[in-house]
Amino acid sequence: MIDPELTGRTPLGTAPPTANLAEILERVLDKGIVIAGDIKIDLLDIELLTIRLRLFVASVDTARRAGIDWWETDPALSSRAARDALAEENAQLRKRLEALESGGDVGQLSPVGGEERRDG
Repeated sequence: MIDPELTGRTPLGTAPPTANLAEILERVLDKGIVIAGDIKIDLLDIELLTIRLRLFVASVDTARRAGIDWWETDPALSSRAARDALAEENAQLRKRLEALESGGDVGQLSPVGGEERRDG
């Protein structure tokens, strides 16, 4: 009889070895998996709505190796990014206040929060 470990096959009447959920999850997170799809809604050959879905499931390290790190710069997800955004806004406010106190033209400074200033 041939040893099943050498052939990769199991003898008749026995179930193949199963991987438990933890092993499967570890493999997926280590390698990463991409799921992509599009949903299109047309009415009489007129495209009404298109939704593009992209899902990348991976560990943080795998995502970084793939060049994905948006969670580090999103103020809603990162306390460091939120602090940086507040510090930047604070610096802009200080410049505007300094210009106001010195009688300078505040209109030349960029508005706080990135909003465009409109007079009138």
